[in-house]
Amino acid sequence: MKKLSARQERILQFITDFIEEQGYPPTVRDIQHGCDISSTSVVDYNLNILQREEFIRRSPEISRGLEILKGHRPGARTTYVPVLAYIAAGQPLPDLSAEHRDAPLEILEVATNRLNGESDVYALRVRGTSMIDALIADGDIVIVKPADTVKDGDTVVAWLKRENEATLKRFYHEGDRIRLQPANTRMEPIYVSPDNLDIQGKVITVLRDLA
Repeated sequence: MKKLSARQERILQFITDFIEEQGYPPTVRDIQHGCDISSTSVVDYNLNILQREEFIRRSPEISRGLEILKGHRPGARTTYVPVLAYIAAGQPLPDLSAEHRDAPLEILEVATNRLNGESDVYALRVRGTSMIDALIADGDIVIVKPADTVKDGDTVVAWLKRENEATLKRFYHEGDRIRLQPANTRMEPIYVSPDNLDIQGKVITVLRDLA
C-alpha cells in the first residue's frame, strides 16, 4: 500500500470528520473548500489515489458517493448498535425489550462520537416519508435513546396503545392532549391523550441512506 501524501491524509481526515459530524459524505466542492485546495480537479485526482489504494470507495455518478473503507478511519472509535425493527406511521413496532435485542435485524458499526455520549441505544430503519422535511427519509436509520420523558420538539418513537401502532414524530404537549407532528406538509398531525401514549425513546442522530 502506497504511503499517502500530506494532502491525501488531510482529505481522508476531512472526509472522516465530515461524515461523523454531518451523517453523510462531503461533495468534491466541500472537500475543496474544507482542505483549501485550488480546484475540484485536484480533489478528484487525490480521491482517485485514495480509492486506488483502497482507503475509500467512490461512486462518481453520485454527488456524495464517498465511503471510508473499514480500517481506514483516522482515530475513529466505533460502537455496535442493533437495528431492532422498522418504524413508520401506522405500522406495528415489536417489543423493544432486552429480549428482542437478542435477535436484531442487523448490527451497525457507528462512530462513537455520533452517539452524544449515550451507550444504551438502539436503531430503527425508517419506512415512509412522514419526517422527510426533518431530513429523515425512507430507508434511513434513526439511533434512539430509550426514554419515557421528553420535551417539546423532540423526535420520538411513540407507541399508540389503543391503536397498537408506533410512529416516528415530533412531540408537543398541548394542554390535555399530545400533538405528534409529522415533518411533511402533506400529512396532518396526530392528536392523542396522554393515557394512550407510550414514549419508547427519542432520536439522537440519523444515519442517512445514500444508496
